[in-house]
Amino acid sequence: MNKKNIITIAGRPGSGKSTTAKGLSQTLQYQRFSSGDFFRAIGKERGIDVFQTNLVAESEKTIDELVDKKLRDLGETSDNMIIDSRMAWHWMPYSFRVYLDLDINIAAQRIFTNLEQERLEAEHIPDTAQEYAVQLQQRLNSEEKRYQNLYQVNPYDITNYDLVINTEEHSTKEAQSLIVKAYNTWLQ
Repeated sequence: MNKKNIITIAGRPGSGKSTTAKGLSQTLQYQRFSSGDFFRAIGKERGIDVFQTNLVAESEKTIDELVDKKLRDLGETSDNMIIDSRMAWHWMPYSFRVYLDLDINIAAQRIFTNLEQERLEAEHIPDTAQEYAVQLQQRLNSEEKRYQNLYQVNPYDITNYDLVINTEEHSTKEAQSLIVKAYNTWLQ
């Protein structure tokens, strides 16, 4: 299999996928694509938040099909890319596949603390981090079920990835350094 200059970053919500992808994009001078942003935009067009979009996607395959087509097209036509996505690793086996791991309670606290007010309201995020952790787990369960039904894969299975980083143990800068080092080794 030919390797491409594409790094796919997957992981749990709040694990730092977007922040890490943005930093790597700047460091490596690669373009960046976020399927989470694309997914949210699909929901916004329908007037629903990301959690509701996940629930709708359980029965309406067209949502995942739109995201997946975008990822496949990017993989076929692009190079020098950082892609933050739960499923890009699956559609781009020729990419360097990274998984950022984080405990769901810590993830909820991070998201709850750092989200802008506009997104807190748009995504109907509960009043406490503990309640949000429950909502996040429901979202993860929904995604795992959908991807298992659609593709017979689990995006949260760490054996799918070339590199796994616990972002509770490593700062964003440390994670980016680990990724660049491992990526350069992988390319050789």
